[in-house]
Amino acid sequence: MKLKLCGIRRAEDISYVNAFPPDYIGFVFAKSKRQVSAEQAAALSKGLRAGIQTVGVFVNEPIEHLLQIAERARLDVLQLHGDEDAAYIETLRQRTKRPIWKAVRVTDAESIRRSEQLPVDLLLLDSFSPTAYGGSGKVANWPAIREANPQKPFFLAGGLTAENLFEAVEAVHPAGVDLSGGIETGGCKDREKIRAVVTQFQALQDAQGIKQEGRTT
Repeated sequence: MKLKLCGIRRAEDISYVNAFPPDYIGFVFAKSKRQVSAEQAAALSKGLRAGIQTVGVFVNEPIEHLLQIAERARLDVLQLHGDEDAAYIETLRQRTKRPIWKAVRVTDAESIRRSEQLPVDLLLLDSFSPTAYGGSGKVANWPAIREANPQKPFFLAGGLTAENLFEAVEAVHPAGVDLSGGIETGGCKDREKIRAVVTQFQALQDAQGIKQEGRTT
C-alpha cells in the first residue's frame, strides 16, 4: 500500500514530508486554494527528499499546456481530476511515458465500473460533490466501492484523517490512500497531523504484513 499527501505548496510543507516521508506528494495545478505554478512546484521539488515521487493534479487542462507544466515541474505522475474522457487520455498516453491516474467522483458502483474502462494506470476514488472536482473533505462512498470491487488498482481519497485511516483501509482495501484536508489546520499543512498520518499508515502496513505472513504459514 502507498501513501500520497496532496496539496503541497509551501517550503514548510516540504520540510514536513521530508521528516515524515510518504510515497508521493501532489501539486495542484488546477484552480484551487492549494494551486501552485509549474515554477513553484519545480522550486519546491528541489528540496524534496530522494525517493518521494511528485504527482501533478490537473482538471480539464489542454494537453499541450499540461505537458509543458509536467516538463517544467519535472513531474513523475499525471493525475486527471476533471471530465477527461478516453479519447483525451489516449492522446495524452501517446505524448508521455508518465503514469496516468484518473480521479473518479464516486456516486455509485456503476460510476466506478465505467471508469475502469479508461486507459489509465490507476484510479483515485474520491467523494462526489456537485460543486467541485475534489477537495470536498467528505468521505467517499465506501459501500459503492465495495460493491464495484474494482479490478484496476485504486487509491482511496476523500475525507481521510489519521483517525479514520484504519477503518477506511479495512473497508475497501485500496492500493493506496490520498490525503489533503485531513493533514491541514486552517488551510495549511500541519506537521503534527502529517506525523500522525504517517505513523498510522506505517502501523497499517505492519498489520498487513502480519496478515500476509499468517496466510503463508
